Amino acid sequence: MHQDRKLVFCDGSRIMIEALAGAGASVYIGYPITPANWLYAYASQRFPTFLAAPDEISALQWAAGFSSTGQLPVTATSFPGFALMLESLNMAFMMELPLVIILAQRLGPSTGSATTGAQGDLLLLRGAISGGHPLPVLCPADFIDCWHLAARAAVTARELRTPVVLLTSKEMIMTSRSFDLSLLPPIVQGQLPSFENNGSYLPYRAGESRVPPFLPVGNTRHQVRLNASTHDHSGLIRKDSPESLANTMRLREKIEQRVAEFTFYHYDAEGEADTLVVTYGISSDAAREAVSNLRARGEKVSLLILKTLIPIPPPVFQIFEQYAQLLFVEENLNGQLKELCFGQRSPSALRSLNKIGKMITPEEIVEEVMLCKQVF
Repeated sequence: MHQDRKLVFCDGSRIMIEALAGAGASVYIGYPITPANWLYAYASQRFPTFLAAPDEISALQWAAGFSSTGQLPVTATSFPGFALMLESLNMAFMMELPLVIILAQRLGPSTGSATTGAQGDLLLLRGAISGGHPLPVLCPADFIDCWHLAARAAVTARELRTPVVLLTSKEMIMTSRSFDLSLLPPIVQGQLPSFENNGSYLPYRAGESRVPPFLPVGNTRHQVRLNASTHDHSGLIRKDSPESLANTMRLREKIEQRVAEFTFYHYDAEGEADTLVVTYGISSDAAREAVSNLRARGEKVSLLILKTLIPIPPPVFQIFEQYAQLLFVEENLNGQLKELCFGQRSPSALRSLNKIGKMITPEEIVEEVMLCKQVF
């Protein structure tokens, strides 16, 4: 055994919490809900400030309050709790308050099955912000991603002044396995774009970065006005002025125009392959094994694991264009990633492998790829 290896037996929850703490998140506010319970438990031991909220509405309201003081708060939940957070999430988005929400997917609808994983919340996140504004969503595919993407979620939240969702599932955060901690890279903390000038401060006036400089509430230099209604640069309610409407449009622009800063995916290209397997999150392990097995049989297949899910990064569509057949593998019934990429009427060259209640197996992916090749 290599002397520098640091083998531990752990789960993705602990890795995410350690990464967020290392990235500068200082407050955890949560309400326990399956399958996010271990995130709650680990955070209570790791974060400088830990608050047990009476419900998920309070959790996100409190998080917004901490964020307005310059701290970076974190919370974790599953669909029922996220549904309660939705109004507060829109408030934080409009106010441009950085925070991180870990959303642990489980089988729905409604309370569904709390102890069964799933990949059913992606389209919910696409429409989470009223008006269709994109909410940055990152999704880890393995334990290294749990570390790297959790830290990047914290960086993105700060540098773009926005809530960020870290999308995961029961199997990623509650399944323990042997892992080498020496594989984890150092963490770099992001910085809020602070206001350093001596002149007047307009809390929502942004320059070329599309992100306005931040000052915490209660500072002794300037008045800070935070507003969840349509507002102008000063933060005053202005329903339909050109300045206020441009400010609302800027909320979309700052995320879409700077998506390259939080674009992550794994592309394993095979020369002369005409079929691309596309997946994300907990289905990635099975997809990797399936592609390896297919190649061992002489089949030419490529693999794309998406880790930035909203907005879909432009390079992803350039990869799609290189293949005659695309197979989307995801643990839901309606092909949510496929619909996010191509809409409800997808081209005939697109196929889906969907399943609920149990994880998709490598053998099922292999079988579906071979069917794709027969059709093609």
